[in-house]
Amino acid sequence: MKFPKKRLRRTGRCALLAATGFLALGTAPARAAEPAPLPDSPAPANTTAQAVFTPADFTRFAPRNALDMLRQVPGFSIREGEEARGLGQASGNVLVNSQRLSSKSDDIYTQLSRIPASTVERIELVDGARLDIPGLTGQVANVIARSSSFSGQFRWSPEVRPHYADPRFTNGEISISGRKGPVEYTVSLINNANRGAAGGPTLITDRTGAVIQTRDDVVKARRDTPKLTARFTIDGPGSSVANLNGSFERIPRRFTEHSVRTDADGTVTIRDLDDRSSARNWEIGGDYEFALGPGRLKLIGLNRQEHEPYSQSVVTTFRDGTPAVGDRYAQVGDSAERIARAEYSWKMLGGDWQLAGEGAFNSLDNVASLATLDAQGHFVEVPFPEGTGGVKEDRYDASLSFSRPLTDRLTLQLIAGAERSTLRQTGATGPEGNLSRTFFRPKGSLSLGWKAGRNLDVSFKIKRSVGQLSFYDFLARRFLDDGNANSGNADLVPQQDWSAELELNRTFGALGSTKLRLVARDVQDYVTVIPIGALGESIGNVGSARERQIVSNTTLQLDPLGWKGARIDLNVELTFTRLRDPFDPSRHIPYGAITERYWELNFREDFPGTDWAAGASYEYNRQSLYHRRFEAGRAYEGPVFAGLFIEHKNVMGLTVKASANNLLNGRQRWDRRVYDGPRPDAPIAFVETRDRLIGPIFTLTVKGSI
Repeated sequence: MKFPKKRLRRTGRCALLAATGFLALGTAPARAAEPAPLPDSPAPANTTAQAVFTPADFTRFAPRNALDMLRQVPGFSIREGEEARGLGQASGNVLVNSQRLSSKSDDIYTQLSRIPASTVERIELVDGARLDIPGLTGQVANVIARSSSFSGQFRWSPEVRPHYADPRFTNGEISISGRKGPVEYTVSLINNANRGAAGGPTLITDRTGAVIQTRDDVVKARRDTPKLTARFTIDGPGSSVANLNGSFERIPRRFTEHSVRTDADGTVTIRDLDDRSSARNWEIGGDYEFALGPGRLKLIGLNRQEHEPYSQSVVTTFRDGTPAVGDRYAQVGDSAERIARAEYSWKMLGGDWQLAGEGAFNSLDNVASLATLDAQGHFVEVPFPEGTGGVKEDRYDASLSFSRPLTDRLTLQLIAGAERSTLRQTGATGPEGNLSRTFFRPKGSLSLGWKAGRNLDVSFKIKRSVGQLSFYDFLARRFLDDGNANSGNADLVPQQDWSAELELNRTFGALGSTKLRLVARDVQDYVTVIPIGALGESIGNVGSARERQIVSNTTLQLDPLGWKGARIDLNVELTFTRLRDPFDPSRHIPYGAITERYWELNFREDFPGTDWAAGASYEYNRQSLYHRRFEAGRAYEGPVFAGLFIEHKNVMGLTVKASANNLLNGRQRWDRRVYDGPRPDAPIAFVETRDRLIGPIFTLTVKGSI
C-alpha cells in the first residue's frame, strides 16, 4: 500500500568465509599512492583514527538537514537503537554531539531531520568501543552541530496515486532552531501522514482447488500523526549541561475494506470492515550532567503516557434482503512509563568507568468489549471480561562498565549488570484475576574494537540482553478482519538472548566504502503465537530459537572512474531463523512475518555544473511464512519495487524533488491455508489467494530554509 516492512538483524552460515575474504582485502599491503578524493565527492578527511566529513563534502547534494547529510556518507546505513527496557545502555549507531537523546518517542531519523544543515560542523565516523558511552559498538556516526543564531527549515511532501487512494496533502515538517545566551533550542511540528490503498481479486478455493468464492476488494488506509516537539540544551553553570525535551502527538487512523463476495452458486454478499483508532501520547524527559568528585554524574528522568481508543467492526449485508450481520471489537488502553536513571562516569586504571542504576515503572489499564449486530442494525454488547485488565512492571537494574585501549589499535569495552523485575497482572486471565511474579536476570556485554589496517576497522561484541514485552499480549483480543483471536496469556515473560556480532568496515578512498555485519543470536523464551488450552492460541513463549543474519552496505563513487557526480549504493540483508513449531513439535519453522531476504540498489547522479540530479532505485523483499493454530500463510507487498526521481536544488531557493515509485507493479498479496481444526492434522478448510493492485505512486518533495 505500501506498508512498512518488518526486518530482523541476523547472520548466515557463510559468515566465516565472507569475513575471511573481507579481512584479507583489508590487510593487503597498501599501494604506494591512493587516488586523491575529488572536491565534490564525500570521502573521509582522516582515515587513520576516524573518518571526518565536513559540510564541504556534501555541497553537491544541497542538504537541508543532518539527515540529508548522513544519508550521503559512503557505506553508512543508519541503524536504529534496539527497543530497550527502560532507557538502558546506548544502542543504534548515531549520536548527536556525542550524546544520545533521553527520549523514547522519537526515532533517530526524526531527530536528525530537525537539525539544520547550516548548524552541522562535521560528522565523525568512530568505533563505538572507543567512546565513553557504554553499549555502543561498531561504526558510529557522531553528528556535531552547534546553533549560534536563529534558523529554520520546512518540508512538504504531497503524494497522489491513480488507483483507489485519496491524495495526501498533509505530510510535512517545520522546525526552528537557535540560541539565546546559554540556551540552545529546537521546536518542530511534523506530520508523517499516509494515504495508502489497494484493490483487486481474492480467490477462495477448497482443498481440491475448486472455487468456493471470489472477492473484489478495495482497502484504504488513512493516517495522520501531528506531533509537536521541543528540545532545550542549557550550558552551565560551569561544565554542567542540561537537556529538556517534550512532545505531544495525536494519531487519528482509519483502515477500511469494502469486499464484494460472490459464492460458487451466485449468491452475492458485501462485507465492510472499519478499523480505527485515535491515540494520543505525550512525553517529557530530560537529563542533567555535572562534575562530582573525580568524575561526572548524569541524572536522567522520563515520563511518558498514551491513551489508545481502538475499534474494529465487520458488517455483512445481503442483496436478497436478509438482515445484515456483524461484530465489533473495541478497547481503550491507557499506558504509562516512568524512568529514573543515574550514571556516574570517571577515569581510573587507564580507562573509562561508569556505574549506572535505573528504575522503570510501566503500566497498562485496558477495557475491552465485544458487540453483535442485532436485527435492527444496532450493536449490542456481549460480555468479554478476559479482554479487560491491567499489567504493571516494576524493574530495577544496575550495571558497571569499563573501557580502555589495550594497544594503540585494540580497544576493550566490558559491561556487567543485572535486573530485578516484578510483573503484576489484574484481570480474568490470572488466578482469581490476579498474578504476581518476580524475576532476576543477569545481562551485559563484551566488545572489542580493532584498527586492523589503514582502511579496515573490525569490531566484535558478545551480549546478553532481556527483551521488551507488549502488555496488550497478556490480555485476550479478537481480530475480526481475518477471523483470528488471542486467548490472553498471564504466563508471558520477556525473551532473553545471547548474541554475537562481527562488523567489518573497509574504505576504498575516493571509490567509496563497504560494511559487513554478521550477527548470531540464540534466544530463550522466544515470543510468538503458542497453543493455549484445547483449542485456543495466544502470544507466549517457546523454549529456544535461533537467528542469523548477514547485512552489507556498500557505496561505490564513480567520480574516480570518470563518471562525475554518480554513485551507487547497494544494501543487502539475508536473514535465517529457526524455532520448533509450537503446534507441531516434529518440525522447525522460521520466525513468522519477517523479511528473510532484502536487497536495495540505488543510483544517483548530480550533474556537474548544474543544480540538477536524477536517480533510480530497485528493491526486492521476501517475507517468511507465519503460523497460527488454525492457519499458515504469507502476507507481503511487492516483492519488487522500483522508482525514478529528478531533483532541482535551487528553485527560487528551494529543493524540489519529483519521484515516481512502484513502476514495476509491486502488488499486495496474501496466501494462506486455513484448517478445519488445529494444525497440522486437521484437513484444509480453504485456501485464500489475494492479489491486489497498488499502482504507481507519485510524490513531490519541497524543502526550504527559513
